Order: sequence, then structure tokens, then C-alpha cells
Amino acid sequence: MTRTEFILTTAVILFVAFCMGWFANWLVHRFTRVAQADVDQLERMSQELHEAEETRDQAITYLQQREAELTNQITQTEAELRAAMDGLRDARAEAEEMRAYVERIQAG
Repeated sequence: MTRTEFILTTAVILFVAFCMGWFANWLVHRFTRVAQADVDQLERMSQELHEAEETRDQAITYLQQREAELTNQITQTEAELRAAMDGLRDARAEAEEMRAYVERIQAG
């Protein structure tokens, strides 16, 4: 085999290897290419996910506001209950004093 034959054989082998690699690459991309329908479905799913996240955020905000309102109402109700209990305690003490006063007057 002469030098020219060796170079020509090597060039042909390299060219065939290049063509096989290019063809394999083309096949891989041909079979793994994403269809437009899949892209559209992914975009729709992304939009739905975004809307669901917005709805979740709105629900969380509403629940936090409602919780704050209810906590405020509980605090007010507890304050009113304490005031009513204090008033009742004072009224009982006053009634007891009045009974004692009436008993002293009746006894005396």
C-alpha cells in the first residue's frame, strides 16, 4: 500500500465515519424532537399552574385576614367578658353589703 492509497483510504474511512455520525445525530433529533402539541400542552399546564398559585396566594391572604379579624373579635369578647365578670363581682359584693346593712337595721 503506497502513501497515496493510505491517505485516500484513511480519508474515505473518516468521511464514512463522519456520515454515519451525522446520520445518527439526525435520527436522534428526529425521534426526540418535541411536537408543537406537546409545547402547547406544556404552555397550557404552565398557565394553569400560575393561575392555581395565584388562587392559592389569594386564599392564603383571605385566611390571614379572616384569622386577624377573628383574633380581634376574640380579644374584644374576652375584654367584654372580663368587664362583665368584674361588674357582676362588684354587684354581688354590693348586694352582700346591702343584705348585711338590712340585717343590721332589722336587728337593731
